[in-house]
Amino acid sequence: MKNHLLKDISTPKSKVSPTSAHVAHGINIPAVKRIGLFSADEWEEFVEEWAHSLKPAYQSVKRFAGSGDQGRDVVGFCSNTNFQGVWDLYQCKRYEEKLVPSDIWIELGKLIYHTLQDGIKQPRKYLFMAPNGVGLKLQKLLIDPMKLKEQLRQNWPQHCQNEIAVGKEIKLDGELLAYFEAFDFSTFGWMTAPDLIQGHSKTPFHATRFGGGLPPVPTEVVVPDDIQPIESRYITQLFEAYTDNKKQQISCADELVPHSEIKEHFSRSRESFYSAELLRNFARDNVPPGTFEALQDDVYHGVVDTHDMDYPDGLVRLRATVSKASDLPVANSPLNTSTTPKNKNGICHQLANDDRLMWVRKNK
Repeated sequence: MKNHLLKDISTPKSKVSPTSAHVAHGINIPAVKRIGLFSADEWEEFVEEWAHSLKPAYQSVKRFAGSGDQGRDVVGFCSNTNFQGVWDLYQCKRYEEKLVPSDIWIELGKLIYHTLQDGIKQPRKYLFMAPNGVGLKLQKLLIDPMKLKEQLRQNWPQHCQNEIAVGKEIKLDGELLAYFEAFDFSTFGWMTAPDLIQGHSKTPFHATRFGGGLPPVPTEVVVPDDIQPIESRYITQLFEAYTDNKKQQISCADELVPHSEIKEHFSRSRESFYSAELLRNFARDNVPPGTFEALQDDVYHGVVDTHDMDYPDGLVRLRATVSKASDLPVANSPLNTSTTPKNKNGICHQLANDDRLMWVRKNK
């Protein structure tokens, strides 16, 4: 240790000011870097989620998996003619390092062989995607179709000839060679990690996988002047509650005119219902399927005991139940920060729409 200079340990200086979020969750790892840390199962899940971003561009999107997938992974069909029409292929590879040419020769060989054998039309585009990206050497080949073609030709004996089909030698000659020569190698390309994240950000799975919060919920609630079919059951329940309270038949909105208090209640109830519908649509686009239904269940279980108590009439039961819903915490829901008291009130009417809540007891 002679002649070595020893220094005291210094206190590291952070480049960012620490917050409570840092203490609770640590420093955020950018999504582009995070996908490089995915396990095999996480990568599979991510690809399934990412594939949903393709749906607007295609008539149908399918996933091929398993040993018999003939080199296909995610496929987008532009028409109902499937492989006989325009289609695109997204090959999802997972390696610890960036993709290199030797990783793709077998995939190109499979595609060329099987499209010929099965009478499948060549894909419009075939893009490689991998959590750690595509190496520079492979990138240079993918942007030079003629060089890519020649390199595949040279590597066919070693990487394709005995690997495309088990127990079968597939030489690049005869009909296959002629098809190879006519094949358009400009079809092949790749997607970068930012491309993948950008696509994934358009799916309902992005916030729950990468965090970052949800976008604001639209604030404008549009309530149609006329009662719509989707409202029929909870509206009927409202009229039953009003009838029970006033002890006179009320079966339509016009009959509310003499009763200003319940007329205003009716308007607020419809606004709350459509506020909850707005949240339902927001959830469909921004969180995984089932999230909104789980929130509905949370509200139901939070109010059902209040709902089941004895009341002098149905309107009193309704008001007590909705008031209870307004104060319910929904901290465990991914929609927690997006849910307002009006949303929770409206969920009560959605539950009434499904007869999970009943304002008037028929056997009383």
